[in-house]
Amino acid sequence: MKIICIGRNYIEHAKELKNPVPENPVFFLKPDTAILIRNRPFFYPMFSKEIHYETELVIKICKIGKYIQENFASTYYDRIGLGIDFTARDLQQKCKEKGLPWEVAKGFDYSAPISSFIPFSDLENQNDIRFRLELNGKQVQEGSSSEMIFSFDRIVAYVSQFITIKMGDLIYTGTPAGVGPVEIGDHLVGYLENRKMLDFRVK
Repeated sequence: MKIICIGRNYIEHAKELKNPVPENPVFFLKPDTAILIRNRPFFYPMFSKEIHYETELVIKICKIGKYIQENFASTYYDRIGLGIDFTARDLQQKCKEKGLPWEVAKGFDYSAPISSFIPFSDLENQNDIRFRLELNGKQVQEGSSSEMIFSFDRIVAYVSQFITIKMGDLIYTGTPAGVGPVEIGDHLVGYLENRKMLDFRVK
């Protein structure tokens, strides 16, 4: 199982981090040890002093594929959930300054909390899937799939040109504006439409 993460997929998020808007999907990988399930607590790692939340829609791949055409891409995923891409922003900045890969800042253990998944068929409007994150009872992020620069289909088609996707792979599809730091004791609650999907604490 692979965790494929898409960066800079919302214009306002790219702007808030002062990044250029990409012409093609930008992606990186997290190892399977990054997964954090069943709303278990996230333990703040000792190697960073600036862990940021990034709330994302996550699609689950349902069959193997390579060189997928965009008009067939929707047949390769059938379920959706909500995830957090925790990022050690201080380490990431150091990597950027030195032109180094980001894995140390993105792929650390339990950096990818994930909710349960629901079928796409359960959604009323699959072209406008809304989600949001609350931090200590205050809404800090809100987004919709309609605001993504690259659609689910475009992402699947593009990634499959380089990496074979397999059943069970997860694709984190990017975060909207509003990312920010977490601290020990924080309570994060995430919603997909009106369904509470994430509800966990930072320890």
